[in-house]
Amino acid sequence: MFPSASATDHDGFALSGFDLDAFVARTLAEDLGDGGDVTSAAVIPAAARFTGVMAAREPMAVAGLAIAEAFFRALDPAVVIERLVRDGDRVAAGTPLLHLSGLARGMLTAERCALNTVQHLSGVATLTASYVDAIQGTGATLLDTRKTIPGLRVLEKYATRMGGADNHRMGLWDAAMIKDNHVAVAGGIGEAVAQAVRAGIARIIVEVDRIDQIEPALAAGATHLLLDNMDVATLQDAVALVAGRVPTEASGGVRLDTIAAIAATGVTYVSVGRLTQSAPAVDIGLDFTAA
Repeated sequence: MFPSASATDHDGFALSGFDLDAFVARTLAEDLGDGGDVTSAAVIPAAARFTGVMAAREPMAVAGLAIAEAFFRALDPAVVIERLVRDGDRVAAGTPLLHLSGLARGMLTAERCALNTVQHLSGVATLTASYVDAIQGTGATLLDTRKTIPGLRVLEKYATRMGGADNHRMGLWDAAMIKDNHVAVAGGIGEAVAQAVRAGIARIIVEVDRIDQIEPALAAGATHLLLDNMDVATLQDAVALVAGRVPTEASGGVRLDTIAAIAATGVTYVSVGRLTQSAPAVDIGLDFTAA
């Protein structure tokens, strides 16, 4: 099983390795620059109050609501927020997500940062959910990858969990993954694995793209095999040869229209880079009215 960053997605939102306050401050600073929100300052009276509803405009899996809330609270600590759904929920178009009431200037200033975050993370969760649905009943588990936007890995991997996937490695530090370039330098797949074993690494994932690489990798101490870019027939042969000795993972070129057949070969996992690399943002609106 792969390690997941600890998370609570409700009142006590926390992610290991993620500083919510710093993220909010950095993101708002990018938008505000040195001059602040000149439009709201010029047009909206300081004491004006708004109520607002954030709502889904298309079917989606929700992720990131607590982060959106943090943007509004950063600019109006007294804002009243009612969360109407939970991260991980699948909702229909038109479903209200948050109800807000507070200072109009703070809400307008925080709006874009809050929406950008929830739209992106919910987009990741929604795409992930579609892949999870496609392999339902096969027994395989969907994994994400390290193909994340720089600086957003913890958030994007949180979003894949909200869509129903498990996390692969969080980074380079939590498992060895021996790939073809490592093998080329080490002088062979067996030697590469043996060196990782001698280094005391407990979890050693080995990428293989040929059946004849499987036994040398296992004999040297591989604890997980990544079956790279194999067709369905070859995956079936590989799974039969491994015979449950270690977990197997199908990876490479997996699409929504091919994942079901790949998962049905008996692999333990299927990993998909496009969950984080190519997920489109979902459409979420935020409508305000004067209080």
